[in-house]
Amino acid sequence: MQRREVQTGQGPLDRTARLRIIGAAREQFLGHGFHGVTMDDLAEGLGMSKKTIYAHFPSKTALLEAMLREKFRCVEKDLQAITLECSTDFATGLHRLLACLQRHTEEIRPPFVRDIQREAPELFKLVQARRRELIQRSFRKLLGEGRREGLIRKDVPVHLIIEILLGAVEAIINPPRLAELELSVKSGLTAITSVVLEGALTPEWRTNL
Repeated sequence: MQRREVQTGQGPLDRTARLRIIGAAREQFLGHGFHGVTMDDLAEGLGMSKKTIYAHFPSKTALLEAMLREKFRCVEKDLQAITLECSTDFATGLHRLLACLQRHTEEIRPPFVRDIQREAPELFKLVQARRRELIQRSFRKLLGEGRREGLIRKDVPVHLIIEILLGAVEAIINPPRLAELELSVKSGLTAITSVVLEGALTPEWRTNL
C-alpha cells in the first residue's frame, strides 16, 4: 500500500506559500514602511487569511526578520556572482557591483529604515552587521584585483579604503541623517561610493567610474 505524504511546514506547497508571503512583505514593508503595513493588508493582497500567514510566521516581527534574511540572501548571491565572474576584470566588476547595490537599495524607502530602527532595534542591528559584512567581503576582493591591475592607488591600504567606505555608510545611511540631508538610501549610498572610490582610483582611471 502506497504511503500517503503528509504536508508539513516543510512541504513544497508550504514553501511556496512562505515565499509568497515573504515576497509580499518585501514589497510592502520596504516600500511603505513596517509600521504602516498591517497583517490584514498583507493577507488581502495575497488573497489568503491571516491565519495562514500566522501559521508560517508567529508575528509581524518574525515575518520582518524572515524578509530581511531573504533580502540579504539575494544581495549576497548577486554580489558573489559578480566577484566570481569579474575576478580578473576590475573595471567591469566595479561598474556591475555599484549597479547591483543601487538596484537593491532602490526599493528601500526612508519610512522602512526609520520604522525598523524604532520598532525592531535588534533587527536594525542585524541589518547594519550584515551590510558591513557584505561590503567588506565584496569590496575587499574587487579592490584587491584593482590593486593588482594598477587601477587602485598603492599609497592607501585596501583595508583602510574599506573602513573609510564603511564609516561613511554607517554615519549617513541611518534614518536621522538621511532625513536631515534629504537623501534616500539609494542616493546616499551612490554618493558615498562614488566619492570614496573615485579617491581610491589612480588618476588615469577616475573617469571610468
